[in-house]
Amino acid sequence: MPSIPKGITVAYFILLGITLGAGLYAGIVVAPVTFHSELYLGSDILNRFQEGLIMTENFVRLSYLVDFTVLAVALYEGFKYKNFDRDTITSVSAFLVIASGLLYVHYYIPQILAFQKQGEAITQSKLFENTHFASELDFKLFAAALLVLLARNLYRTLRS
Repeated sequence: MPSIPKGITVAYFILLGITLGAGLYAGIVVAPVTFHSELYLGSDILNRFQEGLIMTENFVRLSYLVDFTVLAVALYEGFKYKNFDRDTITSVSAFLVIASGLLYVHYYIPQILAFQKQGEAITQSKLFENTHFASELDFKLFAAALLVLLARNLYRTLRS
């Protein structure tokens, strides 16, 4: 059976690590700084809606990397699965990365952009709050599944 060349495996691991790091950085560093701009600018120059527009643009740009990573996971893990190099933890985490990544990029981001186009008032509604909260949960699931997928693949690769 054909195996995946080591160079592709290394590039795959680097991509998973970069995506995980970028997602964590956006959530842990960029979001708190953006939503507390008054601490860094000295006054309330931006309102919450404007800060949200900036944050959304950050996540729109991150979504390109998430989409690419989802495609890479589908191809890499699909190839391994087809060649009977399977394990339950890897399969479940790959499924969760793909499902949550696609949901985030192709449902939540467009939904939030649509809300923002309606203006500031809609972003203060319960519907927006619930959608935003669900998108945060989805992205946390994506990051956790990505971490498990990376750790499990590293473990299996180093063990063999």
